[in-house]
Amino acid sequence: MNLTMRYILIVLGVIITLHYILTLTHSSYSEATSLSSLTSHFRGGSSSADEDKSAYDTRPLLNLDPDVYNNGTLVHDPRANATFVVLARNTDVDGMVRSVREMEDRFNRHWRYPYVFLNDVEWEEEVKERLRVLTTAKMEFGVIPKSDWVQPDWIDEEKATTGRNKLVEEGVIYGGSVSYRNMCRFNSGFFFRHPLVQKYRWYWRLDSDVHFHCDINFDPFLYMEEKEKVYAFTITMYEFEKTIPTLWEETMKFAKLHPEYIAEDNAMGFVSENGGSTYNLCHFWSNFEIADMDFWRSEAYMDYFDYLDKKGGFYYERWGDAPVHSLAAALFLPKWKIQFFDEIGYEHNPYTHCPQKEETWRKGRCSCSRQRSFDYDGYSCMSKWDRIQ
Repeated sequence: MNLTMRYILIVLGVIITLHYILTLTHSSYSEATSLSSLTSHFRGGSSSADEDKSAYDTRPLLNLDPDVYNNGTLVHDPRANATFVVLARNTDVDGMVRSVREMEDRFNRHWRYPYVFLNDVEWEEEVKERLRVLTTAKMEFGVIPKSDWVQPDWIDEEKATTGRNKLVEEGVIYGGSVSYRNMCRFNSGFFFRHPLVQKYRWYWRLDSDVHFHCDINFDPFLYMEEKEKVYAFTITMYEFEKTIPTLWEETMKFAKLHPEYIAEDNAMGFVSENGGSTYNLCHFWSNFEIADMDFWRSEAYMDYFDYLDKKGGFYYERWGDAPVHSLAAALFLPKWKIQFFDEIGYEHNPYTHCPQKEETWRKGRCSCSRQRSFDYDGYSCMSKWDRIQ
């Protein structure tokens, strides 16, 4: 081998060595000298990176409008004129996020029913952002008018204070809370009249930090509409008697004033053991309820609420929206219009309803334990409901 050839081989060896070192230590050099880049250059084309960028830049943006984009899930049609109603505070945001996330995962990603969030103060933008990111369903955030929320001026504050102090001494939960009483009164007679809710017929109440344990493979709103149901529940229990000492008495007085509102074949047997002489304290747990708001807006219910409101029991005692709604449904509706949704696995700490039929439990891919369901716990009123079916 002559001297010239040796020099050429040495130079080539140095070049190859430098190329190898630069390839390992400089990513930009590696990309520029890659085989795909070089062949693309000689073909007169762009690099693969440019091709990817060009393709991305020219693609149309996804239409994220809730009426068009469904996050890759089937959107059913028709849908009912319905909404979820959430009454909460800004500080409840973590619990609201968990509730909406589970509602979307178990049901609403297929249906995209809207949400209405109500608060007695302005919603914080961060709260709205954290909720809106969870779904493409429409979300509206409203403020409750002060007149619908605060204790009315005509309430005797001295009498109300005495009542609160008495319940505090007796250890009754929320016994001293005025805001809790505001909430109960609002849920009893005002939420369905809020401007953001007024346009809807059906609602599903959604509380913070609740759990939905099963896939909901049907539309409860459409089911109720088609079957002419009015009110639906999953959990029923006894009320604290100390919070409603005069509610049944006043309800019976109203019933005598307005016998025309009492339905034939009603559910009196669910709430009374003796035809109405006394109240057995059973009620539907209203943190879960699906209902036709035309019922709440009806003459019968509005007259009933106005009658109770004037008695002042929401503040002098601690009347809850659960017994108020339950007594109205039990008396003013035929019992067949009240629906128990066994299929909907639901939990509001500390109580859980879990479907008892194995086929239903498996079909819903339920995460709850059937053995731990509250349905026939000693504090449950489910057996009272069963007996009138």
